[in-house]
Amino acid sequence: MRSARRTGSLRAAVIVGVALLMGCGGSSTTPSNSTGTLFQLVVHSSGTGTVTSNPAGINCGSVCSGSFASGSKVTLSASPAANSYFSGWGGACSGRTECTITLNANSTVTVNFTSNPGLTVQLAGTGSGSVTSNPNGVNCGSTCSAVFAAGTIIVLTPTASQNSTFSGWSGACSGTGPCQVTLQNSAEVTATFLLAPTLSVTVSGSGSITSKPAGINCGATCTSAFAAGTQVTLTALPGTSSFFTGWNTAGCEGVGTCTFTIRANTSVSATFSSTPTLTITDNGNSSGTVTSNPPGIACGQICSQSFPYGTQITLTAIPDPGVTFGGWNGKCSGVGPCVLTLDGSTQVTASFSKIPINHIIFLAQENRSLDHYLGALRQYWANNGYPDQAFDGLPQFNPTGNASSPTNPGCNPADPFQPPGPGSSFQDCVFDTSMPVTSFHLKTMCVENPSPSWNESHVAWNYNDPTGLLPAVLNGFVFNAGHDSRDEYYYGNILQDDVNGQRAMGYYDGNDLNYYYFMASNFATSDRWFNPVMSRTNPNREYLIGATSWGYAYPNGTNANDMAQIPTPVIFQEMQAAGITWKVYVYPNPQAAQYGTLFCAANDTRPECLYRLTYLQNFAYGQTIVNQYPENIVPISQFYTDAQNGTLPQVAQIEPASAIGLDEHAADYDTSPACCSVQAGAAYVEGLIGAVMGTPSAPSPSWKDSVFILTYDEFGGFYDHVSPQLAALPGDFAKPVDLFQGPPQIGPDICVSQTGPTCSFDYTGYRVPLIVISPFTKKNFVSHTVADTTAILKLIETRFGLPALSGRDAAEMDMTEFFDFSNPPWMTPPAPPAQNTGGACYLNQLP
Repeated sequence: MRSARRTGSLRAAVIVGVALLMGCGGSSTTPSNSTGTLFQLVVHSSGTGTVTSNPAGINCGSVCSGSFASGSKVTLSASPAANSYFSGWGGACSGRTECTITLNANSTVTVNFTSNPGLTVQLAGTGSGSVTSNPNGVNCGSTCSAVFAAGTIIVLTPTASQNSTFSGWSGACSGTGPCQVTLQNSAEVTATFLLAPTLSVTVSGSGSITSKPAGINCGATCTSAFAAGTQVTLTALPGTSSFFTGWNTAGCEGVGTCTFTIRANTSVSATFSSTPTLTITDNGNSSGTVTSNPPGIACGQICSQSFPYGTQITLTAIPDPGVTFGGWNGKCSGVGPCVLTLDGSTQVTASFSKIPINHIIFLAQENRSLDHYLGALRQYWANNGYPDQAFDGLPQFNPTGNASSPTNPGCNPADPFQPPGPGSSFQDCVFDTSMPVTSFHLKTMCVENPSPSWNESHVAWNYNDPTGLLPAVLNGFVFNAGHDSRDEYYYGNILQDDVNGQRAMGYYDGNDLNYYYFMASNFATSDRWFNPVMSRTNPNREYLIGATSWGYAYPNGTNANDMAQIPTPVIFQEMQAAGITWKVYVYPNPQAAQYGTLFCAANDTRPECLYRLTYLQNFAYGQTIVNQYPENIVPISQFYTDAQNGTLPQVAQIEPASAIGLDEHAADYDTSPACCSVQAGAAYVEGLIGAVMGTPSAPSPSWKDSVFILTYDEFGGFYDHVSPQLAALPGDFAKPVDLFQGPPQIGPDICVSQTGPTCSFDYTGYRVPLIVISPFTKKNFVSHTVADTTAILKLIETRFGLPALSGRDAAEMDMTEFFDFSNPPWMTPPAPPAQNTGGACYLNQLP
């Protein structure tokens, strides 16, 4: 029999082998196709359990085999015995599921049964990585199966290889976190690793790119893999003297961070440059020019220019005639020059706006300070439901604090005034800080006139230092008023009653001047609006129309040094040359008057007579107006006609009605106190404004494109708690040319024997009221920009494209901050209350 097995056919050898195996406890089934090729499948078993096959042929324990036709698909199943565990296949099979083999050759399979359950890890996917276990046992790649005591809690941790990412578990675990298995039976887990998408960054210029999460740090590392679906944020960091100009990748633009979700291989380009570009745009509403220093920008609509990194550039906006510059947006703000350092490509917007105002009307009434007239404005707001805002009026009306009423030193009672008479001598007010006079409410609508003249204005600044070597303390108002009352009384010029000057501290409120308080609250006002000169009416009105007093601190003709007419232009001269229409409206003198050889009858409306009631006569050009353009000086009655017919000129000045006491000037004479009621003057102004404004149901034809500017020529000697301000540009004279040097006047004037900063025309005067009334005026607006009344000239010059008259008006704001030209708030005018006129009017007592 042995010889036969050695020399027999292959088929016989297979049959013999199976028979021998069967003799070791296995079984054999003869294939049905006895003529086909048979292959042997051998199973080696460890531990206790059974292996069966489908198709039948194997059903064994430790070692068995079966023969199957070539190409047979055989499935082996493992069944552990009691207290045994199937831990996996080996040889021609692996894993823990059924073993299926297609037999094309003799094959061997190992089956493992253990007394403890086994854990098998399989690696899958296009990427690579490893899995380790805790407790130790699995370290796959190298060891992918391990046996653990039943009930062991096993934690599997995946680690992706470079440029791969772990995408998740399957089998006994799921998700992407650590896999935790409590091993009660043998288990199988599959860990899938995928090739991770890569992010590549290309950098041009001097700079680096970093990523979050970490991975990119380019220069050093410009490629990194990230798990698919990761949100990546790239940040550009310019190098020295460099700036980032932008990204070049889908989904990212500009110069900020670049954030995207990576799902596939991605490339990003980042560019740095050392020559940033400055781009200027305008708001497209109108025209103007923007220029740069250093040169390069010179544009209207859009203009770009590259400059070396770190260049400091100053941009200047120049609006066209009839256009105002509204300010910068972007890297600059405000309306002044834009100064920036170019540390990257930058865009700046210059906003220009057309000025739709076609009629500018202005009236300067007489001699009132801001605190004296509108100091109680915030109290009026609180009482009448207006929103509170910053307004620097009298401090006792500030609702956000507990400020006390201001005071001024009074006159020493040990030095009372002595009326003139036999043996009496002039007894001046003696400055006494122990006798303060507190700000108080005036009940009389008429008060005696304090003085705002040169000396008094400087004493008001600081009684102990009127030339300005020391800061302003504003302590001389009461002294001035007391001194002037006693002086006038003693010399018999005027019968004064308030010989202690207390009236200087009086104020009016929203019940006294209800029309003004309403208009200032609904339209616009300012708490930093000053008269131009620290002196009286004449030089301030000369600044109002000519932007200079030519060095005069006194009215023309006061002394030998101010006899000449001022040779410089007035605003009307420039308008005449430019073809801008204008008129000066004058209230005729109700009294007959003789002016040299010119006789003017009562209420004479001839231009040459009206001219004598204006401050044009202080300028050389005034006579030219009378001779060549007499139609431009007209009676006030014409103003009402022009306003109501819509025929106002482009610029209109209204001279105050001083001849009939409606100019709001304080009383000069006790004999006619009714001349100077503030309520009567306000009611007169109400009529002028009403002619321009009309009513809500019937606006005047002039309303739609006009502005009425109400102000006051100077402060009149009444208290104000804000000091004069240094003008933006130096005055045109170092100091006045007509100060009195000594006798026969009382002199010398202040600034003759001693000089200081306030001795020139570099300082403004004191604050005066301002109300700006127009359909374009912002509602309830308060300007805090320091300006004086020559800003009215700047508005005229800006609107009509005229040159400045002097350095003073050239440096002023153009007043366009008071308006909203895009969304006019008051195309339908409000209905103001009628001005109260029933207030008491007396001069013989206070309050």
